[in-house]
Amino acid sequence: MKHKSAFDRRTFLKTLMGAAALSVAGQACAVEGRSWDDAFDVRVSAGGEQVASNQPVLSLATVAYTEMAIATYSNIVSQGGWGLVPTQQGPLQTGVKHPAVTALRERLFVSGDLARGVGVSQVFDSYVEGAVRRFQARHGLPVDGQVGDVTYRALNVSADMRLNQLHKNLERLNKVVAKTADEKRFVMVNVPSAQIEAVEKVMVVQRHTAVVGKIDRQTPILDSKIHEIILNPFWTVPKSIIRKDIIPLMRKEPNYLTDNNIHLFNNRGQEVLPQSVDWNTDEAVGLMFRQDPGKINAMSSTKINFHNRHAVYMHDTPQQGLFNNLMRFDSSGCIRVHNVRDLNLWILQNTAGWDRMSMEKVIYSRKNTPIAVKDPVPLHFVYISAWSTDDGVVQFRDDIYHMDGAPELAFGDIAR
Repeated sequence: MKHKSAFDRRTFLKTLMGAAALSVAGQACAVEGRSWDDAFDVRVSAGGEQVASNQPVLSLATVAYTEMAIATYSNIVSQGGWGLVPTQQGPLQTGVKHPAVTALRERLFVSGDLARGVGVSQVFDSYVEGAVRRFQARHGLPVDGQVGDVTYRALNVSADMRLNQLHKNLERLNKVVAKTADEKRFVMVNVPSAQIEAVEKVMVVQRHTAVVGKIDRQTPILDSKIHEIILNPFWTVPKSIIRKDIIPLMRKEPNYLTDNNIHLFNNRGQEVLPQSVDWNTDEAVGLMFRQDPGKINAMSSTKINFHNRHAVYMHDTPQQGLFNNLMRFDSSGCIRVHNVRDLNLWILQNTAGWDRMSMEKVIYSRKNTPIAVKDPVPLHFVYISAWSTDDGVVQFRDDIYHMDGAPELAFGDIAR
């Protein structure tokens, strides 16, 4: 494995050869079979390099590499940035010959996704596909090697805006990394990337896809410690969900609560029948809604608790298909965790009596089981939408909560 010093400032001397993209006419894309000028080479070009890293987003090394990225992008801006890639009807993809591909190559040259040695051509060949895949991976997009609507949108964010985004996120990084300096292990939830990192000894040991809060029900930024895991949890429904979701549902589907094993209780702990509630009013908001443990429980197998004033938590979900979505901003503020049982075991590694077999046995029993974590694990919910974890690998994500100052950086709507 190739190792590089995070503090090697020689990178600041590097520059990328920038040039304005060619202005091209908006012609219809034409598939040319195999009669293109450039050889169709199945080897992976420089643009196909891996961009994943086991370096934590919250680390001094990431701060240093992000500073290097700012120097590189400052140089790109000083040389005029990059030109627009003209949008076409239908995606640009392997086998297409079109003038827009020339502009695409130039755009990918400037950002370092495509090596200049592969030449200039109107043909979308394997080198361009590899470069597009690298670009998509760096931007948290589906890595399909095709330039469709969302990839066009990301390509055509200006270099000035990306540089400003890096500056804003470096400020955030510096603040939160200082908090993790003495933590031997911690969990990070990065909201814009909807991703979780379990970090131990300055290395990412687990990554989990997440679902985070909607734009109108945002996941808060916070620091806490995970002190409890509940297997087969009861779900007490937040009042915001009762008001915004369940009351309207009950007006349309009177059996919704019964079908989903949700019971109502008054302030004396007495169960209330759904039929006795006037669902055309807000009367139900004064009741407690509690869902029994089980497969259809909103938290499924697990609830991960940590003290916070926002009443949010991390949890499993029966809706596993949500983790396949590009835009995973669908919760009411809490965090849904893919493969949560792996994270459970990592959190409980110093809590006696818990291994995979014992955990699975309890989950199978459907018995509500709270587990106190022997050594509470630090937890950080952060908003980092631009960073770098390696020389030349600069990561960007959709500014879903509009914190980076430019509407062009938030394009979640087009991706839905």
